[in-house]
Amino acid sequence: MNSSLFKEVILLFKFIQDLLLGIQKLIMPPKAYSWQTLIYLSVFSWGISYFAIGFIKDIIAFSGWLFLLAGTAWYTTDDPLRVPGTFMPVGALITGLLVSVFAFGHEVNVVTPKTIVFWPTIAAIITAIPEFFAGTGTTAKAAIPKLEVRQKVIILLAWSMLISCWLQFYFVLDKWLKEYPSLSAQNFQRSTFVIRLEPKSKTPQNGNIILNKIQPLVEEQIFKRPWSEVEKWLIEANQQLGNLGKGVIDKNLEKYDEQGLWRIEPRVVNVKSGYRLDILTIWTGPSANARGFYLQKSCLIQPVAAVNKPENQNAVAEIECDRTNKFFIGTPPPKQ
Repeated sequence: MNSSLFKEVILLFKFIQDLLLGIQKLIMPPKAYSWQTLIYLSVFSWGISYFAIGFIKDIIAFSGWLFLLAGTAWYTTDDPLRVPGTFMPVGALITGLLVSVFAFGHEVNVVTPKTIVFWPTIAAIITAIPEFFAGTGTTAKAAIPKLEVRQKVIILLAWSMLISCWLQFYFVLDKWLKEYPSLSAQNFQRSTFVIRLEPKSKTPQNGNIILNKIQPLVEEQIFKRPWSEVEKWLIEANQQLGNLGKGVIDKNLEKYDEQGLWRIEPRVVNVKSGYRLDILTIWTGPSANARGFYLQKSCLIQPVAAVNKPENQNAVAEIECDRTNKFFIGTPPPKQ
């Protein structure tokens, strides 16, 4: 039993020794001219740039990036692992990402949309460059690749550029939805290139915000006011709501580019007990439906004293608005 335990201890020490030797082989360069040396130079450059100032700091940091790119490219092409289905080395993807970060990243956000968009194309270019040289090391000479190699290079570049275009298209759509969030309420079922992953918004959020913010302002101008003044206000509802709506939109949608694509209009309808005021927020921007869409909040306005005494000229108005807003697809009803 002691002999068996002794053998297991020896095997454990041998495993640790092999592991340390592997790490040492990876870290310690076999010769001065190696990829490890370039990586160490990049780390050294960044460390020195921390203590430098001015343009000297930028030059040293720039040199560190160059050493890192060269060292990474060297290491990943020694024994390349190919991306399945292509002749692109996995190392080209790593080097392409570093080049893209170096070219389009900045201190605040290292990875930017441009970094992601250009990454596949840069990786394809890095993969294609060696095909235009014959020989190795210092004996390499520029040469035109063979026909079958040229075909592979063109196909790889075309696919990579197509992927870059789709990535750019994604960022464009994402930017549109951030600047024009009301577009998220559109129906994309007929779209051949847009797939909705998140649940569809039932109503445009900004349209709801406008109606909910303008409701108390309308109530303030009507509630408990003399009925004669309220009727005059309703006659001028288009101008009155226009002024209120402009202030509400400017205040609540100032961070969105779509604030100029909303229009507020009233619809005043005579009812048995008084009037019904329909406040419409109409979307004038792009829409999946040619007729567009709009939201509506209805408010019932009636004279308090006129219910029992219609002849009473001192009646005041009361107003009661719907709690929820209605969403309609199509053209708003005509003005009366």
